[in-house]
Amino acid sequence: MNDTIVCRLMTEEDINEILQVEYASFSTPWSRDAFENEIKQNHFANYIVLEVNGEVVGYGGFWSILDEAHITNIAVSPAYRGKKLGEYLMKKMIDLARELGAEMMTLEVRASNLVAQNLYKKLGFEEKGIRKGYYSDDGEDALIMWVNINENK
Repeated sequence: MNDTIVCRLMTEEDINEILQVEYASFSTPWSRDAFENEIKQNHFANYIVLEVNGEVVGYGGFWSILDEAHITNIAVSPAYRGKKLGEYLMKKMIDLARELGAEMMTLEVRASNLVAQNLYKKLGFEEKGIRKGYYSDDGEDALIMWVNINENK
């Protein structure tokens, strides 16, 4: 693969492309307003985009609060899945969280999403609990996963 892969901070100008990834990835996608609020208003929010050959094909975001980073969302366009881009994006998010002073990182993942769970485990995340009925679209449970990002460099 001779593609140029870049991760950079998300800007308001990225939202149209982010929404395409979002709508292709989730049954209850975030709205434009939600992304605009995260970028413009939420001082805890940090979002990055993943570009392949200049095209936005993924994104991820987390809230950085004190020494913890809570991943709010991450997605890679279906056409680009299975190419280790999600892993690359996660590693970049972990690096950014570490730079911002985070020691721990957490996320929720659908109990049925074994592909994502395996990626997170590969990066050192461990299951620490369950949020019953977490997902509003179908009431599915979420696994709560944590990692000490300073131990898994």
